Amino acid sequence: MKKVLICIDYNPTSEIVADAGYQLSKYLNAEVCLLHVIADLQYYGVQYPTFMGYDGYDAEVDLNINKEMNKVAENFLSTVRNHLNDSKVETKVVEGSTANVILEYATLWKADTIVIGTHSHNILEKIFIGDVASQVLKNTRVPVYMVPTKNKA
Repeated sequence: MKKVLICIDYNPTSEIVADAGYQLSKYLNAEVCLLHVIADLQYYGVQYPTFMGYDGYDAEVDLNINKEMNKVAENFLSTVRNHLNDSKVETKVVEGSTANVILEYATLWKADTIVIGTHSHNILEKIFIGDVASQVLKNTRVPVYMVPTKNKA
């Protein structure tokens, strides 16, 4: 396995996923690409406390402009790359349906492994909506390394 695709979203739990995926890539001596999918622009309006050194978007950014959101997402991935302290880490921002984009980009980049976090959703959400991790797992052609991000509170 020579290529590890680490899929992270805009959520503080992505630090757990990025760190676990990066550790896996070091163990495998593999190339790394951080992938972030822009699926729902209003999601970026959530103001989290600083995580992995990322302070969030500038409040003056017009969230209705895709070009600006791509800049925000690219800045986020650049900050995550700095957090991992590895300038060789590739980054990619893609717009679309999250699970589909992950699967398509994994094929395009020729990933050997997909790293993805599993958020805690209640059982009704999973029955009626599903989640990205389960959609990726169901439709992938490469191994998936699933990182649990649920708080143990």
